Amino acid sequence: MAIYRLEKDKLTPIGEVKIDLEKDLQKITEDNLAVLFGLAFISSEFSLQKFRIDTLAFDEESQSFVIIEYKRDRSFSVVDQGFSYLALLLNNKDSFILELAKKLKRDVNNIHIDWSQSRVLFLANLFTVYQQNAINFKDLPIELWEVKKFNNETILYNQLKASNNSESINTISKNETIKEVSKEVHVYTEEEHFSGKPEEIKALYEEIRSRLLSLDNAISLKPTKIYIGFKAKKNFISIEFQRSQLKIWLNLSMGILDDPKNITIDVSNKGHHGNGDYEINLKPGDDVDYFMLLAKQAYQKNS
Repeated sequence: MAIYRLEKDKLTPIGEVKIDLEKDLQKITEDNLAVLFGLAFISSEFSLQKFRIDTLAFDEESQSFVIIEYKRDRSFSVVDQGFSYLALLLNNKDSFILELAKKLKRDVNNIHIDWSQSRVLFLANLFTVYQQNAINFKDLPIELWEVKKFNNETILYNQLKASNNSESINTISKNETIKEVSKEVHVYTEEEHFSGKPEEIKALYEEIRSRLLSLDNAISLKPTKIYIGFKAKKNFISIEFQRSQLKIWLNLSMGILDDPKNITIDVSNKGHHGNGDYEINLKPGDDVDYFMLLAKQAYQKNS
């Protein structure tokens, strides 16, 4: 990807510079986990059995562990290594919970982990075509991120994604480790959320989805067990499918939202899914234009 500096209508190429994966990249990533991935840092070089995890992190939103590895070697198998790390996690749950409790100063008895949303992130300067093709499954709990540093002190983190028509890894793999991990770890999809829901609810979601994504090309979808998140720099909208409505949370603190029609519900002091203090129950026939005015406020605050 070529990047240029624009000065007085003239383009000047911005050159790429070498980044030390084992030192510089790991430190930069760990120091900025919240900004980059919305994660909490737990440990660096966490050792267990014969494994050493480069970075152990925690996703507060999904209540799940995230393992991050920095790769210089371009010959490794992303699928084999990724599932080996996940098997290590699932077979040693107590050790990971104790590490979380110790580093984040949590009460072990109050820690609730969703093991089904565990995932592995591989970071490298460049991945081979074979490695990129290896993640071309819709339900793979493994992410590839290419990281490049430029001579204007800019760093680019770019996620390589599977194609939309990819199939399930469980339909083709006979690997026992993959089979065992897949029994507990699950990559959730949009289709699972609206499966079995009335057509009018699906149509309402599709309209909202289209309009939210049109706000910015950088907005991404993040299906979780309970809801579908719409993410700019942070999740700004979370949507849960119900039989007769969409329950939606706006990621804004109470008192910030301008809602003259007063259609939102204050959930700042209530237990709820999603992010933010505002909840909306949107039904077919409701004013989507007005909802978008509220959604744009959440987007602007989280982008």
